[in-house]
Amino acid sequence: MRLAGRYAIITGASQGLGEAIATRFVADGASVMLCARSEDTITQVGQRLGQTAAAGQRVVTRRADVSDPAQIDDLVHATMCEFGRIDILVNNAGIYGPIGPTHEIDWDEWVEAIGINLLGLVRACRAVTTIMIGQAHGRILNISGGGATNPLPRLTSYAASKAAVVRFTESLALELAEYGITVNAIAPGALATRMTQQLLDAGPAQAGEQLHQRIQKIAQKGGTPLSLGAELAAYLASDESAGITGRLIAAQWDPWHSLHERAAELEATDIYTLRRIVPSDRGRDWDA
Repeated sequence: MRLAGRYAIITGASQGLGEAIATRFVADGASVMLCARSEDTITQVGQRLGQTAAAGQRVVTRRADVSDPAQIDDLVHATMCEFGRIDILVNNAGIYGPIGPTHEIDWDEWVEAIGINLLGLVRACRAVTTIMIGQAHGRILNISGGGATNPLPRLTSYAASKAAVVRFTESLALELAEYGITVNAIAPGALATRMTQQLLDAGPAQAGEQLHQRIQKIAQKGGTPLSLGAELAAYLASDESAGITGRLIAAQWDPWHSLHERAAELEATDIYTLRRIVPSDRGRDWDA
């Protein structure tokens, strides 16, 4: 029950990773405000988790579209009315956006993905920051992904937004460090979710042969377990991870279970961050 007595907002919590994180948080003792664009679906998730909550825990749901600034403000206000404080924000809401060559896809759809994946996330962070500063405590978790560290042709709005999320995470972490607030990004791995099915349905002509084949393999093998990303989120939301901030941590590949033992060493390095690679990093003397 490492999150007992903590209060969290989780966006995009109606399915996939968001639902898995909500399930993990409730199991670990947190009270949660869950939001998604589908009121029916998020209500069903809330009812299910409410049945598993212990005495004193609360599971509250609310329809909210993170691309709408007014709805974010309403969500945060409603959470404060329900709980009186906000200890954790999990920015999980996201979409792939348009799939296809950048010069051919619908521009409004491209912008919409940026609005949800990046701008909605930043707005949510802004909305809780003053509250967390007043508490002298807070945990902000931003869900990133493969688009942050690898080029994704035909998914350029998704890739651009996820890379921006990581650099925003690093920057915000430095801004808020003095207030006892940590900010980290999570790479949950290749998940077999509704979004994965979107790429399969798009077909190789639209998604690209190489990406489509990779997604087919992920779907066949089942992808990275959702529980792994959810467990990492719970770890970073807990006091156990105090001192770890401004990092992009991969649920599947990084030794995060014991990362708190290396917090001081980690703080002195650029490990788990986005950085430009120069020739000398690859054994070349071009910049000599």
